[in-house]
Amino acid sequence: MASLSTSALDIRPVARQSLLASLRADIPDFWALTKPEVNFLIVIATFAGFYLGYPGDMQNFPLGRLLNALWGTLLVASGTGTLNQYLEHRFDAQMRRTSRRPVAAGRVRPATAAWFGVLLSFIGGAYLFVAVNPLASALALFTLATYLLAYTPLKRKTPLCTLVGAVPGAMPPLIGWAAASGSIASDKAWLLYAVLFLWQFPHFMAIAWMYRDDYARAGYLVLPPYHEKSFLGWLTTVPSILLFAAGFAIVAESTGGALQYSGGLILSTALLYYAVRLILLRSRIAARQLLKATIIYLPLEFLLLVLAKG
Repeated sequence: MASLSTSALDIRPVARQSLLASLRADIPDFWALTKPEVNFLIVIATFAGFYLGYPGDMQNFPLGRLLNALWGTLLVASGTGTLNQYLEHRFDAQMRRTSRRPVAAGRVRPATAAWFGVLLSFIGGAYLFVAVNPLASALALFTLATYLLAYTPLKRKTPLCTLVGAVPGAMPPLIGWAAASGSIASDKAWLLYAVLFLWQFPHFMAIAWMYRDDYARAGYLVLPPYHEKSFLGWLTTVPSILLFAAGFAIVAESTGGALQYSGGLILSTALLYYAVRLILLRSRIAARQLLKATIIYLPLEFLLLVLAKG
């Protein structure tokens, strides 16, 4: 009995070490499920919406409510990203770009990812409802529902999925605005929405062109089979031109100065240049350059808009 008892005592520390090592190994996968690279831009857009939508004196700026809004939105966005990977893990496994994602690669079980995504989404929605206001919570959950139930299945049915997906994708500024003011009945709020809505087209068209073979292999219809070039042209250049106008409209509404106008001109011109370059060259390099340009454009554009208010 003594030997058995000693043996058990010897095994317990090893078992605990094994469990801790397993948990540490799983943390990066659960982090990857939340799509942190997407969440970074979501947080920036939500912050811009909150800051620009706050109607009071900036000396009494509600920092606590801002942090609550960012945290709740981040939780819902993380849940949405996780549930998206759960729903698409079989298709992700067929694409080089996504085959190493945790569920697609088999490192996280689909059921585990589903429960993790539901938990994050529920906590985030409830947190926004209690700590911020019901409108911000409703907008965040509307974003989740339309992204998962409308955009996600449409990716395998029609190239117009990009248009549908841009609707929930542009919600973060409205969530921030609602969190700050309790309302979204403002022209400036919807101009912010328009900026993010339009920005998504050159951004996603660059990704779609870079990985068009990958998408086709998995059965995603992000580009029409027989009209790729014209579709790419329309959904890249037209939104880029409209984005140019929307950015200046917000600066004008905010009574921005020379810095905001000149900065907006430089950013919009550069983005339009890379969009046209992709249309003319239709190369992977041009698509990658446009993708980088969109990633640089968005935080700098929102920074200029924030400075225009300040």
